[in-house]
Amino acid sequence: MKSIFLTQKKENIQKVYSTDTIAEIKKYTELDDVCYTKEDIINGGFEDTDFIFSTWGMPPMTEEEIAKYLPNVKCVFYSAGSVQSFARPFLNKGVKVFSAWAANAVPVAEYTVSQIILANKNFYPISHYMSKEEISTAKEYMNHIHGNYNAKIGIIGAGMIGKLVINMLKCFKLDILVFDPFLPDEKADELGVKKCSLEEIFSTCNVVSNHLANNENTRGMLNKALFEKMLPYSTFINTGRGAQVVEADLSDVLKDRCDLTAILDVTLPEPPQSGHPFYTLPNCFLTTHIAGSLGYEMHRMSEYMKDEMIAYINQKETKYEVTLKMLETMA
Repeated sequence: MKSIFLTQKKENIQKVYSTDTIAEIKKYTELDDVCYTKEDIINGGFEDTDFIFSTWGMPPMTEEEIAKYLPNVKCVFYSAGSVQSFARPFLNKGVKVFSAWAANAVPVAEYTVSQIILANKNFYPISHYMSKEEISTAKEYMNHIHGNYNAKIGIIGAGMIGKLVINMLKCFKLDILVFDPFLPDEKADELGVKKCSLEEIFSTCNVVSNHLANNENTRGMLNKALFEKMLPYSTFINTGRGAQVVEADLSDVLKDRCDLTAILDVTLPEPPQSGHPFYTLPNCFLTTHIAGSLGYEMHRMSEYMKDEMIAYINQKETKYEVTLKMLETMA
């Protein structure tokens, strides 16, 4: 079998695929160390390719291009998360697509859980004001700490990441509420969570964390009417996508409600445009989309895809195949 690396961002292959993982892949398939681009594919010579290994920067291709330039391809092993930008034409041509969304979900969940625990101690506003020597203001926030015992946590979206967050929080004594129309009641019972409306989550939870899939139905879903319902001294965390938040509404509410805190790892665009209120609001804290896989964490994604390839070759059950039906609700 013949395999290739394919991405428009060649430097990502070195970041995501460790030497050990590449060596393991080479035990099962013919793979050279060259990373190819779509332009290379169109120039020809890849008609005998069986497997594509990729990551961020996977180029979209039409069904006609796949049939012409990659007629023998059987699988795409995508060592990253969302496949929305390229998967459909491959799936329509009968090519199997595998995604490391589960691997990428782990650091996002870890980041989120750490933020939830800190948020329940009012860490960010207290740290902000203590660092400015505004000690009396910091102590005022200290008087409103919820703590991590019997606090209510709202999880918006119980997909792979949302479920991981819920399971990681089980070692704490927390009351978890979930909004997810696609979560079956029996699965909610299994997770030990209460299904409820967005309005209930925003009006009753000490921390609200967004993990909605990014699609047309979720864009602009989190708006002023919801943010205005937030409890005093509560926190909103966004590691989903900026498009799901009406950011002008959020900034307006943060201006009016200095007791609220927003922790935003994602915005639209990323980073926010120069002069955006998020940069100057003392109760808004931005990070540079660091929740996802970074550093050594990226190797986990290619290891997942290497294991999927081995399972596929040995005709064993795979775990992370993506279907057309799944694309309807996946991020």
